[in-house]
Amino acid sequence: MTDDLAEAIRVAVARLGVLAEREAPLGTLTTYRVGGSARLLVRVDRIDDLALVSRASLESGLPVLVVGRGSNMLVADRGFDGIAVTFSDAWTAIDITGTVVTAGAFALLPVLARRTVAAGLSGLEWAVGVPGSVGGAVRMNAGGHGSDVAASLIDVEVFDLERDALLTLRADDLGLAFRSSRLGDHEVVLSARFALESGDVGEGEAKIAEIVRWRREHQPGGQNAGSVFVNPIPGELAAGQVIDELGLRGFSIGSAHVSEKHANFIQASEGGSADDVRALMEAVRRRVLEERGILLRSEIRLVGFGGDPA
Repeated sequence: MTDDLAEAIRVAVARLGVLAEREAPLGTLTTYRVGGSARLLVRVDRIDDLALVSRASLESGLPVLVVGRGSNMLVADRGFDGIAVTFSDAWTAIDITGTVVTAGAFALLPVLARRTVAAGLSGLEWAVGVPGSVGGAVRMNAGGHGSDVAASLIDVEVFDLERDALLTLRADDLGLAFRSSRLGDHEVVLSARFALESGDVGEGEAKIAEIVRWRREHQPGGQNAGSVFVNPIPGELAAGQVIDELGLRGFSIGSAHVSEKHANFIQASEGGSADDVRALMEAVRRRVLEERGILLRSEIRLVGFGGDPA
């Protein structure tokens, strides 16, 4: 650790006090379950905690990383030289008023899907197959099975770390596109409101059961973060199809391998290396570029690796 980094950490800890956990395991908070530690970790219970994180970052110069459920993130073996933020269960509440649903940032998408269907609502069934949180889903416009967040999102409550301010942003202001948004790293999603439609409970439950069945048949379990690359042409050309056509199922580097079940999934071995996963991602992307002329864009948030051309 350099002297500058040590001083920055000292300044941040002085502001955060008991909220700051030093050298906290970070990779284990992700679905990959590999990777290093965060110099500091803060578990947020209240908005006031985020205000302290904002001031600590501004005073120390340390970057802030919002981890959430870690379902779309890969942390380098060397870890993250900054302040990682995750949420407590205080941010998992789901409120249903008529056809409007408000969900906390840390609420699990499968729980949200099942709760809304049980309440006789339709529009979020697709979320049952996505193992992430509401906050992460908004940030990347998560979706599947013909729908996504943008299809029903009304607005979001966001804490801006740069401005130390609580904001409400309309869905139209978020720049939601295929698996992306305009939300910056300093904008922390706290909750989201969705406008759903009235539906039949039995039909909704049957749809959820079909999505769960399809996922089990076509996608692997274990240590992964879902689809690694964005489809080159959504609806027409899938990244998994391109990778599969190049015979890369099962291709491995160290403790990481391309799934035999779905070619757009990269699996990490228990106790394996995040750097192996990253190296395999780069090898697959390079091979696709060389042989098909397609530059695949990563869906995975890469943390602590340095610059990433994707």
